[in-house]
Amino acid sequence: MANLLSARAISKSYSTRHLFEGVTLHLEESERLGIIGPNGAGKSTLLKILAGLEVADDGEITKKRALRLWYVPQESKFPPEQTPLQAVVKSIGGDEIEAEVGGSIALSKLGFDNFDQPFGELSGGWQKRVAMACGLVHDPEVMLLDEPTNHLDLEAVEWLENFVLNANMSMLFVTHDRRFLENCASRILELAPTYPDGAFEVSGNYTEFVRRKEAFLISQEAEESALANKVRRDTAWLRQGIQGRQTRNKTQVRDAASRRAELKSVNARNLSPTKRAGINFDAVGRKTNKLLVMHSVEKSMGDKFLFGDVDLELTPGRRIGLVGPNGSGKTTLLRLINGELEPDAGTIKRADNLKVVTASQHRLLLDPNLTLQDTLCPIGEMVHYLGNDIHVSGWADRFLFTREQLGTLVGSLSGGEQARIQIASLMLQPADILLLDEPTNDLDIPTLEVLEDALLDFPGAILLITHDRFMLDRIATEYLAIDGLGKIKEFAGFEQWQEWYAKKPEPDKKKTNSEAIKTREKSTPVKLSYNLQREFDGMEMAIADAEANVEKAEAIANDEAVMANHQKHANACAEVASAHEAVRVLYERWAELEGMQN
Repeated sequence: MANLLSARAISKSYSTRHLFEGVTLHLEESERLGIIGPNGAGKSTLLKILAGLEVADDGEITKKRALRLWYVPQESKFPPEQTPLQAVVKSIGGDEIEAEVGGSIALSKLGFDNFDQPFGELSGGWQKRVAMACGLVHDPEVMLLDEPTNHLDLEAVEWLENFVLNANMSMLFVTHDRRFLENCASRILELAPTYPDGAFEVSGNYTEFVRRKEAFLISQEAEESALANKVRRDTAWLRQGIQGRQTRNKTQVRDAASRRAELKSVNARNLSPTKRAGINFDAVGRKTNKLLVMHSVEKSMGDKFLFGDVDLELTPGRRIGLVGPNGSGKTTLLRLINGELEPDAGTIKRADNLKVVTASQHRLLLDPNLTLQDTLCPIGEMVHYLGNDIHVSGWADRFLFTREQLGTLVGSLSGGEQARIQIASLMLQPADILLLDEPTNDLDIPTLEVLEDALLDFPGAILLITHDRFMLDRIATEYLAIDGLGKIKEFAGFEQWQEWYAKKPEPDKKKTNSEAIKTREKSTPVKLSYNLQREFDGMEMAIADAEANVEKAEAIANDEAVMANHQKHANACAEVASAHEAVRVLYERWAELEGMQN
């Protein structure tokens, strides 16, 4: 396979902050390279260097001549009033008509059937698709994705996996999503000081990476032990008397010094994997079996009915994974449990003095203008935790912050660092129930593993919303699914819910369009000519048929055999765009005929 993109012995630092040194990687045709590593290792910076947006301090970046490369950042920044088609057309530039055709094809390929919905109204998953469509129109050979699964719901993550696996290009993505790595990566590279060259690379998925990494760390411990024995012998030799010193030669002394330096380096690397955030949640220890009971609860937000007839009993030890599409009401259910909202119908009974602790996905409680010290410890310099007083510097160290960072403003910290601050705040609050709304965003894999261990040890009840399927598998003992159509159903496992969700009935599009047409009919219509009236009367059927053609065209475009052939797929996507255009024209004509009756 041809090499498309290479980095050789590159290093990067910011002022006194050292990110990585001597990192080498290669990306070949049809590869899917996943990059992982602890927060602060420089993963996003590495991606920007490869994209040409930043420059390495040392080393060399080489690319295939005229390489077509597209970079998709963590956050997609488009004006909220801009539509998907406008965003893609702007990305293409040049002739507007040709750009609109190309943009329509790209958006159709990524599942859009409405090109004109303002960006600000799109969910995180659809916003990510717009960003990817802006690159897709350039037919890239390489796409760089920075945290592509962040803030996506489970359905959007699965769509993204399918896109990555079937895209006719090479992919390089930074992610902490272990299931995404398991399903999509053909090779994984970890940036970390644990490794001699600052990185460790394995061909295979995440399971293979974990196996090989464990073997490497064991071998490195053995290397440290062997070096320590040699250094002890060197030390004894160097401490010999005058007679011994006369027989020494410079080479032996130099070798002994080299072994001491190597031992120090290996020792530092071996300590690195053990340096993790210390997370333990403070449970109340309540003996009451029933913490909270919901009976026949119903809730709407605005004009949207979210769910009804909900019966739920939370008891110590229950760990529930809350799943469902964005906007289905998962966060609303948490807000009902913690008392932020009241149900429209039904009852919620809570145990006396119930302690409910909530972790918000938006981290709105963090003041960016406060220092790290004032955020971790608002009063004085001591934190009271599990009956003990801990100095703020020790508390900061528990969450991988240095003493030097205590004066840093929270707003200047990374997303992962802010996530660790929020966890520190949660740990100080005794709880009967933990409500976790996307707690994994921006956390690195070592911190995720420690968080999971802490949740498994928590004796109270847990409700967990997360797109991290790996965490769901470890934590949830049962699943509560909100289908987005007003129903809530319990499942024993994640796969069981997926099968049910895939088979759930879709809203009847024909019925929906028929109702839309009827609502727009005038109560006192002006009589049309015979031919125009016939055309108007046939609009409902014509629109239904046109939308059926859209579904057929989309089914062909999404067929794996068609997607495998670049030219056939391009033709199929053009058919999808054409079918959507036919629907749009029919609606405009229907509105025109309706206007004639005024």
